[in-house]
Amino acid sequence: MFDLARLRLLRELAHRGTMTAVGAALGQTSSAVSQQLAILEREARAKLLERVGRRVRLTAEGERLALHADAILQAVVAAEQDLKGAKEKPKGVLEVCCFPTFAKARLLPAIARARARYPELRVVIHEQESADAIAAVRDGRCHLAISFAYSLAPQPDVPGLVSHPLIDEPVVLALPKRWRRERQPIALKRLAREDWIIGSRQTDDRQLAERACALAGFAPRMIHTIDDYDLMLRMVAAGLGVGFVPELALGFSDTRAVVLRTPNGVPPLRRRIHALTRSTIAASPMVRALLSELR
Repeated sequence: MFDLARLRLLRELAHRGTMTAVGAALGQTSSAVSQQLAILEREARAKLLERVGRRVRLTAEGERLALHADAILQAVVAAEQDLKGAKEKPKGVLEVCCFPTFAKARLLPAIARARARYPELRVVIHEQESADAIAAVRDGRCHLAISFAYSLAPQPDVPGLVSHPLIDEPVVLALPKRWRRERQPIALKRLAREDWIIGSRQTDDRQLAERACALAGFAPRMIHTIDDYDLMLRMVAAGLGVGFVPELALGFSDTRAVVLRTPNGVPPLRRRIHALTRSTIAASPMVRALLSELR
C-alpha cells in the first residue's frame, strides 16, 4: 500500500518540477525528498523518475502514478471534510464569486436564510462573470463560483472542480412594442434585418446570438454592447434593437414596454446556472449550508 506522504511528494514534483522546489514548499531538504521518492519507487515496483542532466523528471509510469496520487489525496481530503461536516455547524468566511443577476435574485435571499440558521457563517460576495469566477475558485482566491452557460454555447468541465446544478431557465426574445400583435413563437429569421443588443463582458452572449441566428439562416447585425439587462430592456423599449434575455433577468425590470416572445426555428434556448467549488472543499459545512439554501 502506498504511503500518502510519499504520494504527496510525487504529486508536488509533477506540479513544481524540481525536488528543491518540492522541499521548499513542504519544509524538507531536497535530499529528504529524494530519499522518500526512492522508497516510493520500491513500493510501486516501477521506475518513477529518470535523470536528465542535473535534474530529474517523471517517467511515463511516474506521471500515471502522479495522476492517481492527485485523485487519492483529493478523495482523502473530501472524506475528512465530509466526516467533519457531519459534526460541525457552518462557521467562518465563505467567499462567493457571482454574476449580478443571480446575486440579486437568488444569492442574497439564500445568504439571509443561511445567516438566520447559522449566525457564525459570513458570506462575502465578489461580483464576477463566469470565466473570472471559475478562475478565482480554481486558483484558490474564492470558495464558490456561480457560473452559467447557454445551451448553444456550452462550457467544458473544469478538472478538479465539482459542479452543482442550480437553475435551468428559458431564454426569450425581447422586442419593441411594434411586435405586440405578433403571437408567439416568433420565427427568428424574421429578425434578420433588426439591430441586435448583446452583452459586453464575455463572449457567451455573442456566441448565443451568432449561433442561434446562424441556425435561422442569417448573421445578426450586432450594434449595441451593454452589461445590464435593465438597460437592455430600456433600449429595446426605445426601439434601438432586439436581444435575448434569460427569464431570471426579467424580475428586476418593468417589462410592460417590451414584447417578450419565444424564438422559433431553433432548438429551445436555455441558460443553465451552476455552483462550482474545488472538490477538496465540496463537502465542507459552509459550502453545504449555502448550497442547500440556493437549491
